[in-house]
Amino acid sequence: MTAAPHPDCKALARIGMAVRERLAGQPAARRFPEDRAEIYAIDNFLPIASCARLMALIDAVACPSALVDDALWSDYRTSYSGDIDETDNCVRDLEERLSAITGITPTCGEAAQGQRYLCGQYFHEHCDWFDTTAGYWRNERHCGGQRSWTAMIYLNAVDEGGITDFTRIALSIPPCAGTLLLWNNALPDGTPNPWTMHAARPVVRGTKYVVTKWFRARTWQ
Repeated sequence: MTAAPHPDCKALARIGMAVRERLAGQPAARRFPEDRAEIYAIDNFLPIASCARLMALIDAVACPSALVDDALWSDYRTSYSGDIDETDNCVRDLEERLSAITGITPTCGEAAQGQRYLCGQYFHEHCDWFDTTAGYWRNERHCGGQRSWTAMIYLNAVDEGGITDFTRIALSIPPCAGTLLLWNNALPDGTPNPWTMHAARPVVRGTKYVVTKWFRARTWQ
């Protein structure tokens, strides 16, 4: 008996190829030397003034971070987060920059979420793609479906700690103000990529700010 194809598989494969080809033509985009996951970085993606503005927007909305399965994962994520003001000129500029670099239409992007990590706060290892066997998928499949690419921008340097670890491929990326990290949550065939498992390690000294934008296979609602 042949297994049913994964939801959004064809769309994710198509998006993955398009973004991959686009980034190959971007001199500033460097891919980390890892065949099992497509992970890129672009230094100085945002100017420092924009980073400062986004940090202020995060402070204005930050609340204890939630998970899709909060009841099952107590204390798994201890940061603060919130959707930042999409009408702000700085947020609009960020959206335009991300669309230009990836080629993904803005309508497929979730609202930009800001995250703030105080000393000792963390987010244990997780993948950004959705488990389509979980109960929450019934809602997510109608909100744009599976996640394709993740865009995460570091807004500040951290005195110590706060590293992003891709835990299954031994890749660690320290915070650097203005740096964009991009990764494909799917394999080339469009199925979820388990090698994208990652964690936000605890901040040891200072405070960490990031903005994350998740893109969907279809129009996000």
